[in-house]
Amino acid sequence: MKRNVIIDCDPGIDDSLALMLALSMEELNVVGITVVCGNSPVHMGTGNTGKILRFMNRLDVPVFAGAEAPLKREFADALDTHGRDGLGESFLPEAEGFCPKTGAVDFLAKTLREKPCSVIALGPLTNLALLYEQDQEAFGQMEELVSMGGNFRSHGNCSPVAEYNYWADPDGAAKVYQAMEEIGKKITMVGLDVTREIVLTPDLLAYLRRLNPEVGGFVEKITKFYFDFHWRQEHLIGCVINDPLAVAYFADRSLCDGFDAYTQVATDGLSTGQTVVDSMGFYGKRANSLVLTRTDPVRFFTMFFGRILGTDEKSLDLIPRLVRRETL
Repeated sequence: MKRNVIIDCDPGIDDSLALMLALSMEELNVVGITVVCGNSPVHMGTGNTGKILRFMNRLDVPVFAGAEAPLKREFADALDTHGRDGLGESFLPEAEGFCPKTGAVDFLAKTLREKPCSVIALGPLTNLALLYEQDQEAFGQMEELVSMGGNFRSHGNCSPVAEYNYWADPDGAAKVYQAMEEIGKKITMVGLDVTREIVLTPDLLAYLRRLNPEVGGFVEKITKFYFDFHWRQEHLIGCVINDPLAVAYFADRSLCDGFDAYTQVATDGLSTGQTVVDSMGFYGKRANSLVLTRTDPVRFFTMFFGRILGTDEKSLDLIPRLVRRETL
């Protein structure tokens, strides 16, 4: 059954790949996209969203600009990771006919009140924290909240202990986790424990180009900077594409496994942005999160390629060998 979903994001290279996937999935009805400051400033992220919608021929999807700064901290972008334009320094032209709006929080509140709808959050949780501050009733109407952010046992990617989205606005993330506790629901944490398993390698990218030069060439254009960044930072041959896994999991729950736990987000000091997961039940509190810890990269890339290419997944027989880096 097709489910209504709002994508809250901060494009961003991997956000853009996630949008491509979401817009290709028959299971999802993307009723709108809200943009938050994060990987890129809001005006840049909004423009990048338009570029993706134009490529996907989906300029019909409404886009709303949201928070321009975290709740309390000074804004710190991630353009060192995503390039000066937020899209891998591809410098794609602005999308002709793209008409974004302001008022992301108002759009979230109105939509959640009007129809059954879930949210997939791919950036800092500032927009959702503001929604809770302004309209708790609408916040509570969310069918489900899936967030790419945080980490359990995996190390951080912008500090020894913190993942970027929650580090960028720890107060916003902390408020949303607390809010989920108060309304008796669980946020699904698609953190670095699972997203670090999703590595787009040169071989996978070459396969994508062979299968579809237009789509493969577009992905190559926006990820080249990302490949170079991961080599400089981690000596990784390839790039971790975090956000698409959150979208894939929303459509197919068998892609990941995890456990329920009570989670808090640290808001200051050396551990700013860290997700403190009470896996042993020390606090004795009801779980407010589902923490994902295992995934299947072969199944993910088979889905990802199949959907963005509109190809029968059974025909993608090379993916298992390319993901496992076997000799062909």
